[in-house]
Amino acid sequence: MTTSFGTVEAGAIKIAYAESGVGEPLVLLHGGESTHVQYDAFRPLLGDGIRAIAYDQRDSGATVNPPDPYGIPDLAEDCAALIRGLGCARAHLFGSSFGGFIALQVAVSVPDVVQSLTVGATFADASALQAPVASEIVALSPAQRDARMLAFALSERGQADEDVVAKLRAVLVHRSPEADARRLAAVAGFDLTGRLSAITAPTLLVYGEDDPAATPEVGRKIADAIPGARLEVVPGARHGITVEFAQETARLLREFVLAHPSR
Repeated sequence: MTTSFGTVEAGAIKIAYAESGVGEPLVLLHGGESTHVQYDAFRPLLGDGIRAIAYDQRDSGATVNPPDPYGIPDLAEDCAALIRGLGCARAHLFGSSFGGFIALQVAVSVPDVVQSLTVGATFADASALQAPVASEIVALSPAQRDARMLAFALSERGQADEDVVAKLRAVLVHRSPEADARRLAAVAGFDLTGRLSAITAPTLLVYGEDDPAATPEVGRKIADAIPGARLEVVPGARHGITVEFAQETARLLREFVLAHPSR
């Protein structure tokens, strides 16, 4: 599958993206410890009929942004600008972990660009920063996080599999302390718990059965608050649903996207 790269300008932000495939536009939002590379091996698993677009958020990868503070609503506006800049009236969204914060925010504050919404291993508020294990990882320097991320993201079987460990290491990135601080600060004021009922897009939630932070119970509360939302729990999975359980997650996402085609 051929991958193409490009940029979309949104004010002072130059958003870098990678895409592959043809069909329903699906924007993939990466987690806090990665960039668009989180989806390099994931995009091909989505199969025919889907145009998969993974982009770098602010302070990530090849995206260029000024060193100013920002919040999750700002990152949501960036996502909407990318969708419009790609010539799409609407797109399907998939956000994992930190990317899930942004995807939920887009569905709340810029609903006109959302065809369908899928989020995984995420929260609807800043309690993510206080969750067990996650809060410990956040307190570490970026360089110290990799070892802790293995147990956080991978099952015991995954941690014993050299190929799976290599796949996880390949998507983990290190940012400068300044960039890392801006991204953590963006989450601090995040809280959509009282606004989830306003989401009108068809919504799917995908959570790992053994995720030590974003537990299935967290996903159930979000699903219950969004009209018509569906929760799927991936057996044996921890936080790394797009790495160790990429096949299962891609299948759920593909079926959901194709079940809600653009008009």
